[in-house]
Amino acid sequence: MTNQKPVALVTGAATGIGRSAAVALAKNGYDVVINFSRSVDAAKLTAQQCQAAGARALLQRCDVSEDGDVRAMLAATEKEFGRLDVLINNAGTTVDVEPKNFDAMKVEDWNRVFNVNVLGLFLVTRAAAPLLKKSPNGCIVNTCSIAGLRPSAQPLPYAASKAAVANLTKTLANALGPQIRVNAVAPGWIEGDWMKRTLAENYQGLMARRAKYTPLQRCCTEDDVADSMLSLILHNRFVTGEIVIVDGGFASTT
Repeated sequence: MTNQKPVALVTGAATGIGRSAAVALAKNGYDVVINFSRSVDAAKLTAQQCQAAGARALLQRCDVSEDGDVRAMLAATEKEFGRLDVLINNAGTTVDVEPKNFDAMKVEDWNRVFNVNVLGLFLVTRAAAPLLKKSPNGCIVNTCSIAGLRPSAQPLPYAASKAAVANLTKTLANALGPQIRVNAVAPGWIEGDWMKRTLAENYQGLMARRAKYTPLQRCCTEDDVADSMLSLILHNRFVTGEIVIVDGGFASTT
C-alpha cells in the first residue's frame, strides 16, 4: 500500500547538512530514506532523530557513484513506501589538496570527487525520477557550494564538481519539468566538522574573520541550509532551475 505521508530521500544524510535536512523534513511531516556510505552509527543517530520527530526512517547504505547500488536503494524505497516526493542530492566528498599544488593532485582522487559529487547526483536522480514524476510535488534539491559559483581556495576537483552541480541543476530543471522541480542551495562557509577539517588549526580565526565581513555577522550553519531547502520544497512551488546562495550576503557584498 502506498504511504499516506510524503517521502523524502536524502543522500549523505549521516551527518552535516544531510542530517539537518532529514530531521527538518521529518519535523514537517515527511517519512525519510536516510542514505549513507560509511558512517553507520551516525546514520542510525539521524534515523533516531527523525523517528523522534514522528517519521518512519529507512536506512540505506549505498555508494551513490555505483549505479547498481543506487537502483537497489530506489527499489527498496518503493517497496517500503510506494512513493517518493522529494530527493535531496547531498552526498559529497573532497580532497585535502591546495589548488596551487598540482603535483599532489592524484588522478584517482580527482575522479573519486567527480564520481560522488557529479556522477552520483545524476545516477540517483535518474533512478528516482520515475517515482518523483508520480508525486503531486516532485522536487529535487541539490547541494551546490559557493565554491562552484566563484573562484575560491577550495580544492580544484571540489570546486569544479560543484560548478558541474550548478549546471546540472539548471539542465535537469528543463529536462524534468513540468513534473519535477529542480533547484539547488549553495552554502558559504559552514560552521561545523566540514570546515574544521578544511581549515584545521585556523578554523576559529578564519571563521571569525569571515563572519566579520558578512552582512549578517555570522557564518552559515547546517540548519540554515536545511531551512532554505525546506523553503524550496514546501513553499516555492513556481521556482525551478534556481541556485539559492546561503551565506549571509557575503558573496554579494565582497
